[in-house]
Amino acid sequence: MKLVGVLLLISYVCVYVCIGICDAKCEIRCGKAGRKDRCLKYCGICCKACKCVPSGTYGNKSECPCYRDKLSSKGTPKCP
Repeated sequence: MKLVGVLLLISYVCVYVCIGICDAKCEIRCGKAGRKDRCLKYCGICCKACKCVPSGTYGNKSECPCYRDKLSSKGTPKCP
């Protein structure tokens, strides 16, 4: 029973750490975006799903194939 509690605590902490990491990485990624609020929203969605964000403010999507390959319902790239 204690093991289950420890695992739940670890996953709870990871959610908050992972979200913080996504926020920080997306802040950098969207630093030069014309529509920063929209960029941060979609970058955050992609980061949480893919667990990575490419470096820099543009390009470098080869660093994170999941991020690169996510598409919107219209078939366009979802992640900024």
